[in-house]
Amino acid sequence: MSAAALLTGVLLGLLARLSGPVVDSVNAIPPVLAGLLVTGVAGSGPWTPALAVAAVAWSPLATHTSALLQQERAATYLTATRALGASSWYVLTRGLLPAVLPPVIRHALLRLPGIALALAALGFLGLGSQPPSPEWGLLLAENQPYVERAPWAVLAPAAVLALLGALAVTAANAARRGEPRPKAGGGRRLPLPTGRAPVHPAKLPEPTAEPAPSVPEPPRTSVLTAPAD
Repeated sequence: MSAAALLTGVLLGLLARLSGPVVDSVNAIPPVLAGLLVTGVAGSGPWTPALAVAAVAWSPLATHTSALLQQERAATYLTATRALGASSWYVLTRGLLPAVLPPVIRHALLRLPGIALALAALGFLGLGSQPPSPEWGLLLAENQPYVERAPWAVLAPAAVLALLGALAVTAANAARRGEPRPKAGGGRRLPLPTGRAPVHPAKLPEPTAEPAPSVPEPPRTSVLTAPAD
């Protein structure tokens, strides 16, 4: 489910102009309300929580992808790559996606505990699998009356959810440490697109120094003094 939400979020985030209103609308729907809507349409069943969560889990990833794309499209190295004659497909596959996918994948990993908690909440409300199916929310609902006599029956599913959250944070940190760090002194560098010669600006002729125009000297006039009487 997380992989499907990631794929849907990235694809719709790349088409932000078309999917923008849909993403904003889906962001406003909580998973519990989506579960009630899906239950009213398709009925209660083992796939109802999964369909409800999958219907809304992709929207934060699409918003994140769209924001990162806007940031990367304004980068200087992409402008220089386009000036060198790179096509739109080359810029997308070699420039935009490598910069956008790692943060979005980390975001999807960090959202795993929230997705599991939403599934457990829908199962706790009775919108998912029915007894005797081993489902987290259903186990919590069935063992709630026995919490005083057998607290481990409630604490065990809750501990597994907490452990899943810790594993998701650890995996996101490991993925971040595995990414190549940007070099100091500038942005990224992309290889030149194959099959296209780099476009160089026209070489202008060097200016030649022209001699300064000569200014004619004024004629010299002699001042004659009359002899003294």
